[in-house]
Formats: sequence, C-alpha cells, structure tokens
Amino acid sequence: HVQLVESGGGSVQAGGTLRLSCAASDSTYDREYCMAWFRQAPGKEREGVAAIDTTGTTSCADSVKGRFTISRDDAENTLSLQMDTLRPEDTAMYYCAADRRSDAACYAEAGTDFDYWGQGTQVTVS
Repeated sequence: HVQLVESGGGSVQAGGTLRLSCAASDSTYDREYCMAWFRQAPGKEREGVAAIDTTGTTSCADSVKGRFTISRDDAENTLSLQMDTLRPEDTAMYYCAADRRSDAACYAEAGTDFDYWGQGTQVTVS
C-alpha cells in the first residue's frame, strides 16, 4: 500500500513563505514515480501546481512559476514544495501525489489522474 503524508501548511500574510513536505513510504518513493503537488480551493477544481519526473526535471504551472519550487530528496524519501511570495489566490488545500507514468507525461498540467494521494495540508494566505 502506497502512503503519502503532507505537512507544512499554515496561515501566512501575502508576500510570505511556506515550505510543504510530503513523506513517502519506501514502496512509493523510488525513481519510477512521477511526483507532483496539486491544490484545490473551495468551489474550484483541483489543479496541478508542480511536478518532478524520474530524472529530476521539474515543471510548474504558469500561475506559480518563479515563486514555487518543487524538489525531491531520495535519501529522505521526501518531496518538497518551496512557496515564496505567496498571494491570497494561493489559498487552497495542497496535495502530494505519485504515479507511475512516463517522464513525458509528468508535468504540472498533465491532469489529476494520479494513482496515489496524500490527505492534504491547508495553506491560507491573507
């Protein structure tokens, strides 16, 4: 069974910074998984924020480009999302996800049909 657990959410003022982490079980976190962050605001559809493929290549949605950075630490089985210069419109529940898909299909706006999901962590920007 694959397990993903997010942490690091909270409330910050506009312009502030947060760092989200996603702890993955050993069976999840290997070089065969595309890893990604998604978010969902109240009344809106879930959207891709950032993704990182098995080679370490990253992509970000246009709305967060230049402000958010996705990274993975294979030694610690951890996926991270560094969020700088936060805006009120970044307010949402943020989810970590993993999927065994090709690197070509691993990018931020590739869709939400990932196999494994965490429970989410709330980010509120005021």
